[in-house]
Amino acid sequence: MATTKWAIDPTHSEIGFKVKHMMFTNVSGKFSDYVATISTEEDNFENANIEFSANIDSISTNNTDRDNHLKSGDFFDTENHPKLTFKATSFTKNGDDYEIAGDLSLRGITKSVKLPAEFSGLMKDPWGNTKAGLNIFGKINRKEWGLNWNSALETGGVLVGEDVKLNIELQLIKL
Repeated sequence: MATTKWAIDPTHSEIGFKVKHMMFTNVSGKFSDYVATISTEEDNFENANIEFSANIDSISTNNTDRDNHLKSGDFFDTENHPKLTFKATSFTKNGDDYEIAGDLSLRGITKSVKLPAEFSGLMKDPWGNTKAGLNIFGKINRKEWGLNWNSALETGGVLVGEDVKLNIELQLIKL
């Protein structure tokens, strides 16, 4: 079977995350500047080759002060580590479920992760383009990548949760 190349349709995709704030609400954020190289041999995306990178400077939590703090040495340290990257090592199907495994690099630290994924299938848009949908979710612990900053609360607990919930909605377009 021939190799098919895909690109992210940025107008129909979102690279999002949520983190607990003050131990009881979530703060949402997203990256707006990212690129990916994706190729498949099969229509179901099994064993897809996926490489992704995002510019940390494009982070947005709808609060400029918080965004600037996230870019600082307390968190992502964009001056020394301007990108986050992910390179898939496998994309496997088990029944109706999928799992994507790969190497996630943040702040100069690379760790292997396994995340659940949903493949929504292929569809033609009204202009004849072939599209594919992927949703990658799950959670990672930010401290594993050296994002350790926190502040104790007077009432107990901490300001920023350790777990980062990922919600990555991708609409891909066949090249």
